[in-house]
Amino acid sequence: MTAPSFLKKLLNDPPPRFAFEISESGIAAARIAAPPELGFQPLDADVIAVSPVRDNVQRMEALTEQVRALAPAGEKKRMRAALILPDHSVRVSVLDFDAFPDDPKQQLPLVRFRLKKGLPFDIEAAAVSYYAQPKGQRVDVVVAAAPLEVLTRYEMPFRSAGFHLGLVTTSTLCALEMVKQTGVAVVAKRSSRALTLAVLDGGVLKLLRSIELADGGMAEVASHLHPTFAYMEDQLGRRPEEVLTCGFGHASDDLAAEIGQPCVPLRSRYGLPDPFNAGLLGYLECLETIQ
Repeated sequence: MTAPSFLKKLLNDPPPRFAFEISESGIAAARIAAPPELGFQPLDADVIAVSPVRDNVQRMEALTEQVRALAPAGEKKRMRAALILPDHSVRVSVLDFDAFPDDPKQQLPLVRFRLKKGLPFDIEAAAVSYYAQPKGQRVDVVVAAAPLEVLTRYEMPFRSAGFHLGLVTTSTLCALEMVKQTGVAVVAKRSSRALTLAVLDGGVLKLLRSIELADGGMAEVASHLHPTFAYMEDQLGRRPEEVLTCGFGHASDDLAAEIGQPCVPLRSRYGLPDPFNAGLLGYLECLETIQ
């Protein structure tokens, strides 16, 4: 599959020098080169607590210190970088429209109006970005929304360390570049206390949900996958032949037995992604695709 249209649009400019994916476990980092230089800076368990409705950065000084350790010594100019946030810190939705206006001045108010009732935070105090995916007569619009306070607190340590953040996105939106299926596909990504499910149809994102898990067991994961399969059969006419997984390790076999369907791990040319660098590896895949 080529780069998802909603991600490719964000990558029209020359790539940044650095890319970072932040999670409760640490910061996965890449210096953009051929081949890229990859690293990981662990974080203490109490530095980040991912949530879509409250401040995620619990210890700003500790996070700032670790980010500064990733910055090249002696660099005076601001360094262009991409920042990939945890899925559960941003609300990503796919809104369907019979018609979507061409004028951006009309688009954003319409998107905000559709989002308003479904968000667990005040839309007026949120950052909202969107991308229209036209396919056929209807238009599916991918929308990402997060409280400004949440975004600002994530960005502050990187800006103070001398990074200029161009692209700010989420882990699964980037990880979808590792999906090679051209038809219907479903991705299940488990990270810390959250499960993210994404449904694609011919490269068009149709559904994305991030769910906070109670125990993270396979029965609980399956309880969220079964309604996803039902949605796919009802809306897309069929269910996927397999489930693409990330963050399950050997438990993928247990999940396959629970749902009665094969589970295949997502793969990258840079190695097997884990739940804390899947977005980063997907981002690198996308850079390779469009260059």
